[in-house]
Amino acid sequence: MLGGTFDPVHIGHLRSAVELHEALTLDRVHLVPASKPPLRGEPQVTSQERLALLRLGIGDTPGLVADGRELERDGPSYSVDTLASLREEYGSQARLVMALGHDAFLRLTEWHSPGRLFELAHLVVIDRPDHKSPLSPALAELIAGREVDSPGVLMQRPAGGLLRLTLPTRLALSATAIRQRLAEGLSVRYLLPEAVERRINANSLYRDG
Repeated sequence: MLGGTFDPVHIGHLRSAVELHEALTLDRVHLVPASKPPLRGEPQVTSQERLALLRLGIGDTPGLVADGRELERDGPSYSVDTLASLREEYGSQARLVMALGHDAFLRLTEWHSPGRLFELAHLVVIDRPDHKSPLSPALAELIAGREVDSPGVLMQRPAGGLLRLTLPTRLALSATAIRQRLAEGLSVRYLLPEAVERRINANSLYRDG
């Protein structure tokens, strides 16, 4: 599972998903747009539009799935509820993984029921080698004894582990910066999949006024 607002989905999101799929030898990666992210501001376009853009971005990429289950729930989009739904779908022995970026990992203790995340899945932190922020005491306590050093060790159990993973391609892309370029009428060519760019232009999304 790779969650986010995907506001809009860009090639950094998609390349990370492909490399997670390869690095962990996963059957599939569910890209899950949040309807109402608890720790972020309101997305700029509707949840259904973001899901449509995500589906266009994924296209026929093997192993990637646009998963709209958080859009079907009322209330905040808690990852623990999404993982519980995936666990029910795939069964108690499936190896479930939730991937998140380093910045989100540093705020993990602020999430809803953070301890239960490890009951339902492994956590994989997409590392930023240039980002060496120390862990808070609460976060260090939460992950104590959970960290492993390889995908092989992680996948020996259905859930409960933590792996830091450096992906081969680290694209310094930001949906915030892309939205700003769109608002200013600047080019976003090669930052978004072509099909996503076409829909954004056709529907005048992310434009000022």
